[in-house]
Amino acid sequence: MTSVLHGRRILIVEDDVLLALELEDMLQEAGCEVVGPVAQLKTALDVIDANPLDAALMDLNLRGELSYPAIDALRQRGVPVIVASGYAELPSVRQKLDGMPLLGKPYDLERIRATLEGMLVPADA
Repeated sequence: MTSVLHGRRILIVEDDVLLALELEDMLQEAGCEVVGPVAQLKTALDVIDANPLDAALMDLNLRGELSYPAIDALRQRGVPVIVASGYAELPSVRQKLDGMPLLGKPYDLERIRATLEGMLVPADA
């Protein structure tokens, strides 16, 4: 049986190189087409504008810049987003993200994969 992730285009926005590479490896092993990883907000916005995407994994704090504009751009396009952050437990962050999957750091790769699979279940499943 093919994974629901197979062939899906997933954007990675993460400024920690090692974490980005771990995410990329995990997604590629699941059969995803990885877009990125990118580490800067402006680059993320450019990539979002230029690419069809099935989902995105976003770090909230990109070297001092909050990624809310990129998250908003993805939401406007109907692209599901998982936000991962060391600030995941802050009430202000949870309120701003309004029900969006929000995972703390360090990453739990299996939890990220399971969350993505749940978000991308085909409509006829």
